[in-house]
Amino acid sequence: MKNKKSLGQHWLKNRAILDTIAELASVEGADTCIEIGPGLGTLTSSLLKKFPEVIAIEYDHDLARKLPGSFPGKNLRVIEGDILSIDLAELASGKPYCVAGNIPYYITSPIVKKVLDTTPHPAKIVLLMQKEVAERIAAESGDYNLLALTTQNLAEVELGPVVRAAEFTPPPKVDSQILILTPFTEPQIDPTHLELTKRGFKSPRKKLASVLADGSTSREQWRARLSEQGINPDARAEDLSLWDWETLSQL
Repeated sequence: MKNKKSLGQHWLKNRAILDTIAELASVEGADTCIEIGPGLGTLTSSLLKKFPEVIAIEYDHDLARKLPGSFPGKNLRVIEGDILSIDLAELASGKPYCVAGNIPYYITSPIVKKVLDTTPHPAKIVLLMQKEVAERIAAESGDYNLLALTTQNLAEVELGPVVRAAEFTPPPKVDSQILILTPFTEPQIDPTHLELTKRGFKSPRKKLASVLADGSTSREQWRARLSEQGINPDARAEDLSLWDWETLSQL
């Protein structure tokens, strides 16, 4: 079937990589996997080997209609719809579940946020996405960004294998990478403390004291506050950890 460029459809054809995604997504005690964007069902096939039940969410009407016929006798349920408007926990019917998918590049961030905001949380989330975005989410001190901090506050983040563009039909313009998320029971810090990061990352290349300064607190006052908390007064937003932001927010 011809892919639809508007939906960011690229079919992964390497069976070993597909099996790796399914293996990484499997967790003992979680018998249901919700698949995002099954497409032609290549990953679906691998997931059905690891999970007693697969619920596939497909936006494309033609693909959603044809997919069940590819797996006769399998415990596969196909939901036609937009992943961003579907209650994942309700689909799992209260049972422990995992999430996996080869997701469109253009809505990666909204999908990650959607899945991590779902309660109860999935036991494991394994997504194939643009390599650059996966690296941004897994960033460390000195390279932090808003997406990394908000994601790492809610889940343990691991980078999986890189998947070259040539492994897809048609090949995208960039390489992909597997991202593995294991949600925490509770956020590492209260998410309200991350509101301040939005100010900090408005001008990420500027020194933090200058970015945070406003009518009530000057740049020099912020420099003093940073020093008092053991934070380099010349730091930029990308240098601060979750707990640094928590400290500044409490101030």
